[in-house]
Order: sequence, then structure tokens, then C-alpha cells
Amino acid sequence: MPRDVVDHYQRNAETFDAARANSFAERPWFDRFLLALPGGGHVLDLGCGAGEPVARYLIEAGLRITGIDAAPAMLAKARERFPDHLWIEGDMRSAAPPRRFHGVVAWDSLFHLPPAHQAGMIERMARWLEPGGALLFNSGDEANEMVGEQFGEPLYHASLAPADYRALFDQAGLVETAFALADPRAGNRTIWLARKAG
Repeated sequence: MPRDVVDHYQRNAETFDAARANSFAERPWFDRFLLALPGGGHVLDLGCGAGEPVARYLIEAGLRITGIDAAPAMLAKARERFPDHLWIEGDMRSAAPPRRFHGVVAWDSLFHLPPAHQAGMIERMARWLEPGGALLFNSGDEANEMVGEQFGEPLYHASLAPADYRALFDQAGLVETAFALADPRAGNRTIWLARKAG
């Protein structure tokens, strides 16, 4: 994760955690994700933050979580809340998770990487999936790089074009199962659900 992005979340861990505590408009997408997973399955949560609300929801559904995040202040909250799950401090681009997973999530995280690094991450995420495993992530709605604002501070975001993500899916052995462009029911996120062939 770019250093300025990590530093942003490190400085704003308390504010971000409080904001997310009562914000889970994307829940219907996680319900769809859950339908693709076996009971008691293992999920890799990339950019897991403090574990709210995503990891909590998956844990309460009976899944085992391995979370990776580069901001120590965020990760400390996840460890405190869910000590029976595995939390790894590190950059998703260089992480070496200890196993394959039934599902991989990169929610509100992949889009903080430069476009070329996102392309590499699609292949990595596919590699971490068991055959038939599910991938859920969100992106921008078009190819773009921008510096937006969160909590009064600049924050970098980037996206590939939808056609580029689909081409990367083909190369990585991923099959698109659902897609929404700027879904108004999920905070206008562009959302991808895919499964690994096999």
C-alpha cells in the first residue's frame, strides 16, 4: 500500500473506525459472497482495517478470517476485537498468506493501489483462491487516478476500466459472476464478484 495511504489510515484510525461502525450499505453484496462459500470456510480480507464491519459480518457468519493491513493502529483494533482470527501487518502486494482460501475480499482497499499494481493483485488474489473460490472487491467506474478527500485530508484512489478488469480475470482464470456499475445501494461503489475456475 502506498506510504501516504497507510499514514492516512494510521492517523485517522479512530475516526475511520467510528464512521464505519454504523455504515454497511454494501451488506447485500456480502450476502451474495457468503452464498458462494462453504460453511466454516477461510476468507482472506485484504485491507481489513479494524475489522468493522466486514470481518465482523463474515466471522458472525461462521467463517475464519485472515486479515492483512498495513496500518498498525487499524490492525490493533481488529486483533483486540477478534483475537481468535489471524491478523497480519503488511502490504497486500508483498504478503505471503499461509494458505489458500475459499474467498478473498479487497473492500475499499484495492483502489488505493496504482493501476499497474492493481493488475498484479488480480493475479495474486486468484492464486490465493481455492478452485471454485469467490473474489469480491470494489473499484472506480472508469480508468482514472485521482486524489480525493477523506476527513479533510487528501487520499489517493485509482481504477482500471471495467474492460481491463475483465481481461485480467480471463488471464487469471477468474469468471465474473456479478457486477454493478456505481451501485447506488452500496455507496455508488462499482462492485465485482468472481469465482476461480475449477
